[in-house]
Amino acid sequence: MDFHRSTLVAQAAALASGRITSVQAVTESLDRIEKSQPTLNAFRTVRRDAALAEAAEADRLHAAGRTAPLLGVPIAVKDDVDITGEPTAFGCAGHFPPATADSEVVRRLRAAGAVIVGKTNSPELGQWPFTGGTFGHTRNPWDRERTPGGSSGGSSAAVAAELVSAALGSDGAGSVRIPASWTNLVGIKPQRGRISTWPDAEAFNGITVIGPLARTVADAALLLDVVSGSHDGDLHRPAPLTVSDAVGRNPGSLRIALSLRKPFIPTPAPLDPEIAAAAYEMAAVLRLLGHQVVVDDPAYGMLLGLNFLPRSLAGVATWLDRLPDPALADPRTRANAKSGRALAGAPLRAARAAEPRIGRRIGRFFDDYDIVLAPTTATPPPRVDAIDGISNADTDRVITEHCPYTWPWNVLGWPSVNVPAGLTKSGLPIGLQLMGHESTEPLLVSVAAQLENVLQWHRRRPEPWWTQVSETS
Repeated sequence: MDFHRSTLVAQAAALASGRITSVQAVTESLDRIEKSQPTLNAFRTVRRDAALAEAAEADRLHAAGRTAPLLGVPIAVKDDVDITGEPTAFGCAGHFPPATADSEVVRRLRAAGAVIVGKTNSPELGQWPFTGGTFGHTRNPWDRERTPGGSSGGSSAAVAAELVSAALGSDGAGSVRIPASWTNLVGIKPQRGRISTWPDAEAFNGITVIGPLARTVADAALLLDVVSGSHDGDLHRPAPLTVSDAVGRNPGSLRIALSLRKPFIPTPAPLDPEIAAAAYEMAAVLRLLGHQVVVDDPAYGMLLGLNFLPRSLAGVATWLDRLPDPALADPRTRANAKSGRALAGAPLRAARAAEPRIGRRIGRFFDDYDIVLAPTTATPPPRVDAIDGISNADTDRVITEHCPYTWPWNVLGWPSVNVPAGLTKSGLPIGLQLMGHESTEPLLVSVAAQLENVLQWHRRRPEPWWTQVSETS
């Protein structure tokens, strides 16, 4: 079988049936990763020796009749979670000691039998929707001059380039959904607390969650189910649910709001016409599937934006203080951390206190609608170096021009799923997001699977330039 082109579900089945060994599968993944590194640069750490040892153990367990959902399957994780024996640099310069314990999400991956082949690249502390910086640019498999997005750009590039069938990222302002949209992937931002962030009780004051990236809805749902669950120390612990069984389930006729208006954000840049057209085309597909779709917008309001900044910037300050040498950080990171320290007292407490009120106000929108359909980004993927060497203010302008749509659901803590929505005339991926109320992952997944069944986005693949070009990035 052509293992690397298979879905996560198919890979797990092939390993369980003995059609391929884990050592063979993991070796193929590692070889593809290492061949791509000089150009694609998706990984920060490649665990060849450790992964092959873990693959051999998976084969031993298979031979002994043991089963697990992902036993022996190669998987990647973002470099913001801890793996025992590996550093967690989170895009930052400096000498990081090896982690002495697994993060809870990594523990759950191991319990499911997955073999973690490496840790993927991230921008510094996950702040930007571009994956570059200390460890070089990660490039988009669809166009080497474009970014795959961020901050989970390494994970999205790895999946889009078929180095692994699925990977974990994290989403604090769209950092799973944005790279998914720019690389033709499904990306799930789950309900806050659905996946544990332990050893942090919460991440970035509650706005950041961990989520899966994959080529198909079933793959993303499987990975989400495998890693979902709480640690006793988690601050947010939603009631357990499963999402894989929603794939293929008819959700009935739903009321869907098509929302193209940007949330409160200071940018005059318009929505790209090709993305607007893709949104209307997807609305038409949803109507053909039996859903009611009307144009309407949630009442976001200025307070939502004011809630986001103290939480995100105070989170940057907390992370900067953990670094072995904060002086090595990007000047923009140090400036953001300075602002975060100023906001970490009364402004942060006020932001957290206002969250229930904001949730109730926007939640009333769901008295009339089941789902919101909106752009994931305002533009196709920009050039890989679009924020290199510019000021903090200019960086913020670039970010808000390209990515104004995703951050409100991080404040709210509710689930959202990026679904591929075609390609631009120049061949760049477009994504749209399905946004739900609290703990509606199964509903969103069922609709995403309906769309995938019609649109067949997983059949579109980029030309593998990263296997043909040998010069460094």
